[in-house]
Amino acid sequence: MVRASMVPVLAMCYSLVAQTPAPEGKHLSLQEAIQISLQNNLQVDIARQSREETQAGYLTSQGAFDWNLSGQAQSSRIDTASNSPLFKGSSTAVASQYTSYGRSLTVDLAKTFVWGGSVKFEYAPVYSYYRGVTLGTPDVPTSNSYPYSGAVTATYSQNLLAGFGREITTAPMVVAQKNAQAADYTFQLAIINLVASTEGQYWDLVYAERYLANKKVSLELAQKQLKENTIRMQVGTMAPIDVTSAEAQVAQAEQDIIAAEASLANAKDALIRSLYPNAERPTSLASTDSPTLAHTQLDEAAAVKMALERRVELKSARIGKEVAQLNAKVAENKTLPSLSAFGTYTGNSSNYDSLSSVNKDLTGSKYPGYTVGLQFSMPIQNRAAKGTLSAARAALRSRELGLRDQELSITLQVRTAVRNVEAAEKGVKAAEKTRYFQQKNLEAEQKKFENGMSTNFVVLQVMTNLDNAKSAELQAQIAYAKAVTSLEQAVGNLMEARNLTIK
Repeated sequence: MVRASMVPVLAMCYSLVAQTPAPEGKHLSLQEAIQISLQNNLQVDIARQSREETQAGYLTSQGAFDWNLSGQAQSSRIDTASNSPLFKGSSTAVASQYTSYGRSLTVDLAKTFVWGGSVKFEYAPVYSYYRGVTLGTPDVPTSNSYPYSGAVTATYSQNLLAGFGREITTAPMVVAQKNAQAADYTFQLAIINLVASTEGQYWDLVYAERYLANKKVSLELAQKQLKENTIRMQVGTMAPIDVTSAEAQVAQAEQDIIAAEASLANAKDALIRSLYPNAERPTSLASTDSPTLAHTQLDEAAAVKMALERRVELKSARIGKEVAQLNAKVAENKTLPSLSAFGTYTGNSSNYDSLSSVNKDLTGSKYPGYTVGLQFSMPIQNRAAKGTLSAARAALRSRELGLRDQELSITLQVRTAVRNVEAAEKGVKAAEKTRYFQQKNLEAEQKKFENGMSTNFVVLQVMTNLDNAKSAELQAQIAYAKAVTSLEQAVGNLMEARNLTIK
C-alpha cells in the first residue's frame, strides 16, 4: 500500500455538530477512513467528555487547601424593664427601663496545609451601647460612654497521629490526579480500538471488492469455455454433455457473483455506518489501498517487552494499583488515635468611644493572651477504621492480581500476534505461488484441450482450482493485513505505525 504522509490527528478537538456532508460517492484510502472515523465516532466524544470530567476532579480536590474567608455581621436593639425595692424591706418599688444597642462583625480567614496543620485568624470588633432611666423623683438616666471593644485570635492546630503527613493529607488530590491520568489512558484506548476496528472494516471492504472482481474473471473464463464448447459441438467435435458441463460452470460463476455482490454491499454499509454516524452518508464507498502494510519488526521477546512498556491498559492498571496502595496507607493512618496540638493567641482591647482606639489596642498587642494544649480522642474498639483498612488491603491485593493477570494475558496476545503475522506472511507467499501455478496449469490445460490432448472436464476442474487459488490468495492477503493490525495493537504501537497522534 502506498503510505499516506504523516497527518497528526487531534482526536479530542473534532466537533460532532458542524460536519461536512459526505459526497455521493467516495474513494477512500485507509488513512482517510481512519481520519473520518475519528472525526465522527460518538464513542470518541463520549470518552473525551469522560476524560475532561475526571480531570476536573483534580481541580476540585485542590480546593481542600484553599484559603477560606468568611464573615458575619449583626445588629440588635433590646428594650428591658425591671422593678426593685427602694431599700431592703421597703414596699416601695423603683422602676428602671433600658434600651441596649448592639452591632458586631466577625471576619474569619482559615486554611488547611498539606502537612496536616491548619490555621485560623479571627477579627471581631463589637459595638455595645445601652441607655436607660430609673423612674423616681427626679428620674436618673444611665448609659455607657465607651461602647466599642473587640478581639483578634490566631489559632494553629497540628495533627500528630491520625491525619499527619503530606502523603496522608494530599491523598485525595493525588488520587484525583491519578484518576485523571487513568481517564486519559481510557481515552487513548478508545481511539486505538476505533482505529483497529476501522482498519478491520476497511480490509473487509477490500476483500469484498476483490472477491467480486475475481468472480467476474471466473465468469469470463467460464463463458469463454462455454462459447468454445458450443462451437465444437456445432461442428461435431464435442458431445453435448461437455456443453452442459460448461453451462453449469457459467451458472455457478453467476451464482457466486450474486453472493459476492451482496457481501460487498454489506461491507460498504458497515463501513459507511461506522464512518458517518451523524453526517450525511455517501451512497457508496470504494477502497484505494492494497493489503501490503509493513509492520514493526520485532522478535517475540522484544515484542513482549515493548507491549509491557507501552500498552495503555497496563498503564491504567498500574495507576489503579498505585491508587489502591495510597488508599491502604490512608486507611491504616485512620486506625491511629487522634492527637493534635494547638496554640492560640488572643489580643483584646479595652472599651473606647471609637473603633480606631480598639484597633490600636489590637494591632499593638496591648492585652495579649496565649493558650496551648493537646486534644486526644480514640474509639475504644475502632471497628469502623479496622474494617476500612481490611477492605483497602483486599482492594490492593485485587489490583495486584489483576495487574499480573493482565500482564500474562497481554504477553499471550503478543506472542500469538507475532506468530500470526509470521504465518500470514508465509501464507501470502504460498498462496501467491499456488495461484501462479494454477494460472499456468490452466493455460497449459487449455492448450492441450485445443490440441485434443485434454478433456472439457479437466479444463473445468482446473478453472475451479484457479478460482479457489485466487480466493485463497485474497484471503491470505486480508488475513495478513488484519494480523499486522493486531500485532501493532498488541505491542502498543498502532498509532505510531499509522502516523497518528493523540493530544
